[in-house]
Amino acid sequence: MTDLTMLLTQASTVPTSAAVQEMSFAQSLGAMLSDLGQVTVELLSGFTVTLWLFLLTLVFSLPLGLIISFGSMSRFKPVKYVTKTFVWIIRGVPLMLQLFIVFYVPGMVFHVQWRELLGDGVDFRFVAALVAFVINYACYFSEIYRGGIESIPRGQYEAGQVLGMTKSQIFFKVVLMQVVKRIIPPMSNEIITLVKDTALARVIAVVEIIRVAELMMSRAIIWPLFYTAVFYLVFVGALTVLFSRIEKKLGYYKV
Repeated sequence: MTDLTMLLTQASTVPTSAAVQEMSFAQSLGAMLSDLGQVTVELLSGFTVTLWLFLLTLVFSLPLGLIISFGSMSRFKPVKYVTKTFVWIIRGVPLMLQLFIVFYVPGMVFHVQWRELLGDGVDFRFVAALVAFVINYACYFSEIYRGGIESIPRGQYEAGQVLGMTKSQIFFKVVLMQVVKRIIPPMSNEIITLVKDTALARVIAVVEIIRVAELMMSRAIIWPLFYTAVFYLVFVGALTVLFSRIEKKLGYYKV
């Protein structure tokens, strides 16, 4: 009788197959969530680099593009032809190749390394990528600026001159806001393209978000590479909403 009681007691303490499966699922889910959190933190560190590259490229390329557009429209033929040729070359050569040129050519031709030029405390790979991105996007933005400026009717310039306004006054008080209104759609397309082009910086070992995901592949996990799409989609979605609101804000020409 005592032996029977002990057997029944042991049987009651042995987990059933359903309980074992439930415990296994809970453990797997916990491990997956733990991995997801760790991977998210690591990808965020890479996405921070992506954001800095994106923001600094805009800060420097937008005004530089405006200056280049003035060169393209210059009445002084040598400046005009040199500027147009430079823009043609930059727009015609792939951005990836430009990254290699900016990063390697100074050392090959002038024997000046980015590391030596900037010192040990600066991320020289990031700076080289930034220079390549700024030059590339400044040339694209310059063509958008040029198209916007040349789309303004000549009569508006003449009307400003009749009113006694200087050329700078006509540009900043009459032309500029009309140009901004017209270039917002193409400019927003280029800026959104820039978000995705930042991934090319990894070819010179800049540790942006895609590079971080690639480094994780050495640990035999590939899904973080696809997870990076979430970061891009969220950021591009926010930019799309922002530019949509700007277009509505500047839609004062609609009747």
